[in-house]
Amino acid sequence: MAANNIVRSISVTIFIGFLFSACTRIGTTELGLGLLPSMDSYNTKDTILVVETETADRLDSTKFYGSDDYVVGSITNDPIFGSTTANMFFQLKPSYFPYYTRGSKDSLVVDSAVLILSYKGFYGDSTNPVTLNLKRISASTPLNIDSIYASNYPEAYNIQSDVTMANPYTLNFSRVQDSVINRYEAAKNQIRIPLNKTFTDLFLKTFDSTTAYKTDTTLRKYFPGFALTASASSNNNVLVRISLTDTNTKLALYYKTNSTTVTGARDTVVDYFKFSTYGNGYANFVKRNRTASEVSKHIGVAKDSLVYVQTSPGTLVKIKIPGLKNFANKIIHRAELIAEQVPTTAPSSLESKWTAPSYLFLGAYDSAFKLLRNVPNDYQGTANATQFARFGGRVIYKSIQGYDNVATYNFDLSRYMQGIVSRKDSIFDLRLIAPVNETIKYVPQYPYNLTSGNDYISSYLANSPAIGRVRLGGGSHSKFRMRLKVYYSDL
Repeated sequence: MAANNIVRSISVTIFIGFLFSACTRIGTTELGLGLLPSMDSYNTKDTILVVETETADRLDSTKFYGSDDYVVGSITNDPIFGSTTANMFFQLKPSYFPYYTRGSKDSLVVDSAVLILSYKGFYGDSTNPVTLNLKRISASTPLNIDSIYASNYPEAYNIQSDVTMANPYTLNFSRVQDSVINRYEAAKNQIRIPLNKTFTDLFLKTFDSTTAYKTDTTLRKYFPGFALTASASSNNNVLVRISLTDTNTKLALYYKTNSTTVTGARDTVVDYFKFSTYGNGYANFVKRNRTASEVSKHIGVAKDSLVYVQTSPGTLVKIKIPGLKNFANKIIHRAELIAEQVPTTAPSSLESKWTAPSYLFLGAYDSAFKLLRNVPNDYQGTANATQFARFGGRVIYKSIQGYDNVATYNFDLSRYMQGIVSRKDSIFDLRLIAPVNETIKYVPQYPYNLTSGNDYISSYLANSPAIGRVRLGGGSHSKFRMRLKVYYSDL
């Protein structure tokens, strides 16, 4: 009996060893979604379909909303993607109208006024300080509170600034995160720009003697808003991120009146004007210039070995997969589009300054309607977090081809490909973008694909405006080529 048990044990061991040896070509996929199906272990095969890639400009579609992190600053020496300039325009208002200072007007003593902005970080080179300039929006070109302005080409909207409201402010990145603790607040990550005397008096005295504070409409008439820019003579390689909706952002008015008298002495009080996405105008203009940059030589080049994706407003990649047309009917276990960054070889890597986008979206181009839609069957919208993550697009950093921290992006196209080879579904050209507040046409998966709606990819799910750029290997690159890897079984 003991001998039989030993024989049986050896037989089981041999069988398990044979089973695992037969499955050596089946492992975890690039998407990290687990093992491929084992029911067809002996016959599961894999192949790679060549993709054709081309870079295209995408400068006119992005809109920033009040809840986004805004950017201000400039990048002037990115040899791959060129230069960027970002300016922001916005309005603040008191919490009630008609607004009035406490106490009698003749007892008011002006202390100071400070524009406080919520600092959310930076993109680029923070080794040197940045000089910020604060001006007033010109009354002849005011913000329209009913408009959501596209981010590109500020000249198209002709929003200008005129009078300087404060001395140039030096933003030191090593100190901006320090805590601010005083009798009025305890906070950190604040940019605090003191207004000059002219504008301090304007808010605390002049406006109070007019109808400026009667309504938000009259206030906008008297004061169209703030314009914030970065000085061209300071650090030219960083964008500063600022939140308007954060509680840190406000105009603080400090003053004394007879209503603030305590034990014979007047005490300073503070009133705040804050930002609201309703009733306040706002715009963030980001202008790209690709002159003499590497990307300028690749835009419009078909079947290119290098392709470029820059967060909106930026560039996109057109993708074709010719091999789908004649691929025989098979069981598609996994079809995975793989895109890998082509790192720079300079000793001081550009990727450490200008990082890759957090998220890339792969969509299908609907040529009949000339718009972007979801990849059929695989992309199932943002409502289901699990399915959204399963489709792919979130950046993953890997060590490959002798480089560390290489940005990679993977997309699950299994159901899309299965529909093509089994039902002869339509084949689409694809688009790879780094979205910010993107609305796409959404068609439900088969067999419910006779209707359509919209899906919205917010900056919260995708990328902060203007933050992120990546050079990817195209379909013909020698090391980092973009490709469709397919695991399948014969019928």
